[in-house]
Amino acid sequence: MAEERGLAMVTCTAPVNIAVIKYWGKRDNDLILPINSSLSVTLHQDQLKTTTTAAASRDFAEDRLWLNGEEADVGHPRLQACLREVRRLARKRRGGSDEDAAPLSLSYKIHIATENNFPTAAGLASSAAGYACLVSALARLYGVEGELSEVARRGSGSACRSMLGGFVQWQRGERPDGRDSLAHQVAPETHWPELRVLVLVVSGEKKQVGSTAGMQTSVDTSPLLKHRAEVVVPERLALMMRHIRERDFEGFGQLAMRDSNQFHATCLDTFPPIFYLNDLSRHIIALAHRFNAHHGRTKVAYTFDAGPNAVIFTLADTVAEFVEVVRCSFPPAANGDQFVRGMPVGSAALPEELLAAVVMEPVPGAVRYILHTKPGPGPQLVDDPSQHLLGSDGLPRRRA
Repeated sequence: MAEERGLAMVTCTAPVNIAVIKYWGKRDNDLILPINSSLSVTLHQDQLKTTTTAAASRDFAEDRLWLNGEEADVGHPRLQACLREVRRLARKRRGGSDEDAAPLSLSYKIHIATENNFPTAAGLASSAAGYACLVSALARLYGVEGELSEVARRGSGSACRSMLGGFVQWQRGERPDGRDSLAHQVAPETHWPELRVLVLVVSGEKKQVGSTAGMQTSVDTSPLLKHRAEVVVPERLALMMRHIRERDFEGFGQLAMRDSNQFHATCLDTFPPIFYLNDLSRHIIALAHRFNAHHGRTKVAYTFDAGPNAVIFTLADTVAEFVEVVRCSFPPAANGDQFVRGMPVGSAALPEELLAAVVMEPVPGAVRYILHTKPGPGPQLVDDPSQHLLGSDGLPRRRA
């Protein structure tokens, strides 16, 4: 933490997570309590992360927030809920003593700056990483330790899963106050070293129907969603945790695809229906099934959150071949040298029989780029003061 002249500043980073057993629907909108438990994979921050700097000072006249360089509404109810909860925990930790006597008064106004290195609101779990990062930075700023997934959940439900690395379950919980609706690590990021993730970015545009509004409409109108939450998900959760513990990619991949399909089926069962997938999403789904059929087993598995971008799970020895299949199916536009980003990908020569069986009519330029990553850790503290997003005046630094 940087401290000078009554200014305290902390910077943290936090990861994106991708659910393989989906969360969709709340039973309490204020506390953000889900109608079913869920399970996700935390992605590595070397490729996908949010960075947040939180600063408090006696000299700040008002709370302020900057998102990706633009000033935003600091009064957003969910942001305020997280801030209130962290301050409550800080006050409790201080034993209810006079807050103005503490080194960092809880009455000081705060400035927050946050940046994503991936498209915001495009179905890549930006709110999960954002609120996990916010809560991590605020907790460090105020000296709060311990269980924080419940606090992050107040900002965005899936944010509680981004508070941990590796493979994470968000338990539905039973208590009406939500105190038992928490995230728990099923296995660390080191548990399955061969697992790889390919994010096929087809759109960076904002979703037409936001997740919050979509969930509520589904809860109100979809009988399939109720059946899914009560009957299907509990069995799938137990099965998915077993596949992860045993590193069984066949079982893991098949179940991830089935759960993604059922999630989007509930969106279609919603009235009016919600369409998060587009024609290109369906093209990628068909490509994955043809690829697996050619090999006679599950070598790649797709999942889609509330957006058209595909997340493909596979193993390290399959990455190069499948990336080349995607390149042939969706030939890159002018930025071909930037088509594959993130972790290095080797080259692969495709046999003629695979090309004939898997690659149908190419769609040039449809996939903007592929991001290659793997499971990663939870939120991290940034020790280097030069990485703060705010300067000593509490205002955003100019970026070169």
